[in-house]
Amino acid sequence: MYRNSVKIALVLVYLVIIAGAVVRMTGSGMGCPDWPKCFGYYIPPTQESELLFQADRDYEKGQVIIVDESLKVAKSDFTSAENYNPDNWDTYIKHDYAIFNPLHTWTEYVNRLVGALAGFAVLIMAILSFRKWKTRKRLTILSWLSVFLMVFQAWLGATVVYSVLAPVRITLHMVMALVIVAILLYILADSSVKMYDFKVSKTFKTVVLVSIILSLIQVVLGTQVRQFVDEQVKIFGYGTRDLWLNNPEISFYIHRSFSILVLLVNLFIWWKNKQKFYNLSLTNWIIFLIVIEIFTGMAMYYLDFPFLSQPLHLVIASVLFGVQFYLLLECFKSGKPLKTS
Repeated sequence: MYRNSVKIALVLVYLVIIAGAVVRMTGSGMGCPDWPKCFGYYIPPTQESELLFQADRDYEKGQVIIVDESLKVAKSDFTSAENYNPDNWDTYIKHDYAIFNPLHTWTEYVNRLVGALAGFAVLIMAILSFRKWKTRKRLTILSWLSVFLMVFQAWLGATVVYSVLAPVRITLHMVMALVIVAILLYILADSSVKMYDFKVSKTFKTVVLVSIILSLIQVVLGTQVRQFVDEQVKIFGYGTRDLWLNNPEISFYIHRSFSILVLLVNLFIWWKNKQKFYNLSLTNWIIFLIVIEIFTGMAMYYLDFPFLSQPLHLVIASVLFGVQFYLLLECFKSGKPLKTS
């Protein structure tokens, strides 16, 4: 039951990453300008008229309206008079973003719902881990560390909104998601009794570790490229995608060239796996994911960002990181040398 809860939590965390990628693709990061509610509601509005001042309406404390292109927050519960009374409202001070787009709002809202579901799954996993306390204290500690990191991740998400999508905070938010994935994968591997009938060399383990570090660097570089794309969108709009990369920044060229290094290092791992008969099937998946990742990157550049290419590029990168990290865990769980006839 405990291992199944870990698997469910891991799948849901990846669903959060997918939802976050869709939020980035659609530009919905500010769909809910407050946190944890959305425009002061647990279930956000569907029409802009719901966010405009209405006479003779019952408002609850914390509910939000848009007045003169700024957000106003109800100070307390009250029933509005015929005209707007500023004494009943505070100006929202976290930021000055006051735009309502129903598609963006509900895209971001679904992202938050999936995040909350993943948080509950991690909490249930942590509760079940108490059964491991007497025999495997490390599993219980790591499970509750995951809970803490999920709460921290939610707080990071709030700061991303409050900063109006500051690139550094978006990068931290993404990296923290990968850290949580790594911990859940470690728990999954450590809770298994499976051993392998081979022993990998220290060099092989080191190269696998280097490949993980390179992938993390590539993810960070990718967020910098994404920042540039976001800036181009603000200038040219989504309808002129062919103009986005007319004059790319140096981070684009670094990100593109760095992918060659990532591929070469992982090809070395794949070749060593075949040469030494380690029988690590994950190396095939790693090469497959890298090839797909390169193709999605090329599609974005040469085909003017076709539909779903951006979230697919990000999701594959996160899956690649997970597979690489689990490969490293398999290396450390290797047992006696392989017996050959």
